[in-house]
Amino acid sequence: MSDDDKKPLGLGGSRPSTSRVRQSFSHGRTKSVVVEKKRKRVIVPKPGTSGGGSGGKSGGVNAPGISDVEMERRKKALLAAKAQEAERAAKEAEETARREAERDERRRDKEEKERAEEERAERLRAKEQAEKDAKEAANKPAAKAKPEAKPADTVAPVDPAAVEAAAAKAPAKGPKRDDKGPSRADDKKPARGKGGDDRRSSGKLTINQALSGREGGRQRSMAAMKRAQERERRKTMGGNQEREKIIRDVQVPEAITVQELANRMAEKTAAVVKSLMTNGIMATQNQTIDADTAELIVEEFGHKVVRVSDADVEEAIITVEDKAEDLEPRAPVITIMGHVDHGKTSVLDAIRKTNVVSGEAGGITQHIGAYQITTDDGTLLSFLDTPGHAAFTSMRARGAQVTDIVVLVVAADDSVMPQTIEAIHHAHAAKVPMIVAINKMDKPGADPDAVRAELLRHEVIVEAMSGDVQDVEMSALKGEGLDKLLEAISLQSELLELTANPNRNAEGAVIEAKLDVGRGPVATVLVQNGTLRKGDIFVVGEQYGKVRALINDKGERVDEAGPSVPVEVLGLNGAPEAGDVLNVVSSESEAREIADYRHSAAKDKKAAAGAGTTLDQLLAKAKADENVSELPILVKADVQGSAEAIVQAMEKVGNDEVRVRVLHSGVGAITESDVTLAEASGAPIIGFNVRANAPARNSANQKGVEIRYYSIIYDLVDDVKAAASGLLSAEIKETFIGYASIKEVFKISGTGKIAGCEVTEGVARRSAGVRLLRDNVVIHEGKLKTLKRFKDEVKEVQGGQECGMAFENYEDIREGDVIEIFETEEIERKLD
Repeated sequence: MSDDDKKPLGLGGSRPSTSRVRQSFSHGRTKSVVVEKKRKRVIVPKPGTSGGGSGGKSGGVNAPGISDVEMERRKKALLAAKAQEAERAAKEAEETARREAERDERRRDKEEKERAEEERAERLRAKEQAEKDAKEAANKPAAKAKPEAKPADTVAPVDPAAVEAAAAKAPAKGPKRDDKGPSRADDKKPARGKGGDDRRSSGKLTINQALSGREGGRQRSMAAMKRAQERERRKTMGGNQEREKIIRDVQVPEAITVQELANRMAEKTAAVVKSLMTNGIMATQNQTIDADTAELIVEEFGHKVVRVSDADVEEAIITVEDKAEDLEPRAPVITIMGHVDHGKTSVLDAIRKTNVVSGEAGGITQHIGAYQITTDDGTLLSFLDTPGHAAFTSMRARGAQVTDIVVLVVAADDSVMPQTIEAIHHAHAAKVPMIVAINKMDKPGADPDAVRAELLRHEVIVEAMSGDVQDVEMSALKGEGLDKLLEAISLQSELLELTANPNRNAEGAVIEAKLDVGRGPVATVLVQNGTLRKGDIFVVGEQYGKVRALINDKGERVDEAGPSVPVEVLGLNGAPEAGDVLNVVSSESEAREIADYRHSAAKDKKAAAGAGTTLDQLLAKAKADENVSELPILVKADVQGSAEAIVQAMEKVGNDEVRVRVLHSGVGAITESDVTLAEASGAPIIGFNVRANAPARNSANQKGVEIRYYSIIYDLVDDVKAAASGLLSAEIKETFIGYASIKEVFKISGTGKIAGCEVTEGVARRSAGVRLLRDNVVIHEGKLKTLKRFKDEVKEVQGGQECGMAFENYEDIREGDVIEIFETEEIERKLD
């Protein structure tokens, strides 16, 4: 082969054919792209192989290493693949044809709807024009036309019947046409159909469409044409007229967020923000503005301003006097009071036929319990069990405020005790009727008459002594006299004629509050009026929430709770104070606003209480605090009532020299932040029925913070007293051990003055303290620098012997002075 016959060196295979296509996008943007169309590569076998079909009689020679069977199998596989490809292409063509048909059907439906809408609009225009012409004809009769009027201003009279006929015939004529061009509808709508130019409705841009030379600028979309038609229709029907602005009375508090102000005006938040920026105030929708700024914005938007103070938010809690016909009988609320260990919980235990006492630490009630009991005759009674220990005085006071009847439990063998008297005072202050239950009648030393006589001294006159207070002798341990007690309670409740309106927003009192792990803040609420339902939005003290669940005294979930029913309420945003009032409100925003106002008011009150002193008072307090030692502590309890009781007990510990200062008290587990505060203050942490979590324990171990756990308040108070007693300065007791008189004074160089003395009484010791008396007046008190007998240093010198003495840092000694020798002893003091 010659060099001329050689082919030029290049890449194998066919080169793809290319063409340039211009694509159009929205907003008039175009782009030129290159479209490549590749041909399928066909592999032609070399001559002499079986694939080429030019072999000998036996089918030709196969490729090296491939047998005839293998070649035949490959041919069959190739034919099957081609058949599958053809079947798939046929299915794709069929699917494409179906989609095209559906698209054409939708397009036709859309065109028909638009045509009908256009015809309807045309009919409306024709009718309005006819009515307008009829009115003009009626207002301008031809008989009264002025002679000098121009011919163009004259209007021929129109027959109303003819106008109606023309309006009726107008739809049949179809769209109006111009003599010089197509119809108005044809002007507005682009050409549609198979060869139309509506790319939106024709689906994806294919290569065939791109190669067909579809070029051009921006075209109107279907949405744009629809908007234009809608504007035309509104213009025809008068829908584009400006609606009359609604003037609203906008309540403007002392501070309000931009978004809340926009909501109250029913304006867009963006418009309010823009108005603020126009006035030079850069504020976002979540920022707070003052009342003056809000008033300016409200007036700009054309609304009326109603200025309200923060205190007005309380008006959202509506207190309506119930009508007599709405009131229904309710169960009485009975509070059991008395001295500690007189059997209050045992009485309730016997009534409930359960074992409540065993669940309390040390057999002492630590919390207020609320229970509902149905007696044998079907009477429903609600009981509150208050602790009897003196530390829970405030809890007992709250129990007396929400109760209808007080059952005063007095032990027959112990008579009236200090906390029994406190309970009587609480009942009298709340003006609540009382029933005396003389308990422990089964004990040998029981004397009910002595109890009655003792009660007489405190203005409690029982029926046995011609009074009006019922008294019942009973034994809670043996169950004796319980029926008489229940009968007395039923009789007293009948006399009271207790009623409430269950068909109103609920109102109740928080008996107890705690922070429960897993359930969050939980409040025990005694409903006093209305019905509390699941889903109600409420505000209680400085907290608010939505009732997520209601749990009765048996631990069962209920959907609602009526008057005199105690329930646990879940769904609060924080633990309220025991004794707070719960009120149901209409919306969560109202509840949040009221709670925020109460929180800020309480904060301001505390700040004012701290700052409301004069400079003289502050100086006097600072001077007094110089001599007072403080024992700082942190208190965490399981429920709010226990925390309050512990704080009150700590306030009573101490005297003029030492006192206990509660740095922080709260509800819930001991956390790492509590440990940090304790470390900074050098205070121990007291946990009452709570424990520290893992991070808090690790932090306390690292920082050396002491955490102490208690379940009985007696032990807690005793330990804190013992710790506070350690801060008391020890009592110094002096014991006189001897006297010595100075006979002569010697001056020795390098040592100073030495007093030659004679011990006249007792003994002189080197370690003892001494006072120098001159004419029976103390002129110096200190210690001996040296005590010598002859030339030897000695520890003590007995009476009647002579010795030499020298004072530390003092040399003004004279003959005839008397030295008083004494020893001191420190005696540890304790708080009472």
